[in-house]
Amino acid sequence: MKQWNLIRLRSDRGLKQKDMAKMLGVTDETYGMKERGQHQFQMDEMFVISHFFHVPIEDIFLPRNIGITEVREQARNTQTIK
Repeated sequence: MKQWNLIRLRSDRGLKQKDMAKMLGVTDETYGMKERGQHQFQMDEMFVISHFFHVPIEDIFLPRNIGITEVREQARNTQTIK
């Protein structure tokens, strides 16, 4: 699953994939594969990105194999429980 929220954040700030790759210490190719969902981001990479953009991890990254409908349903269920 492509990381659409991350792609949007990066684009909105005028950053290229190579800029993000350099920040994470990975190759441009590796970063591109992660952003396209071909490889998963490591947890420490997610924290670095979250800190850089000042956005919570859960607002940037979607879990692999979960569609947006399921994410919204989980959020609704969590709010109902509280």
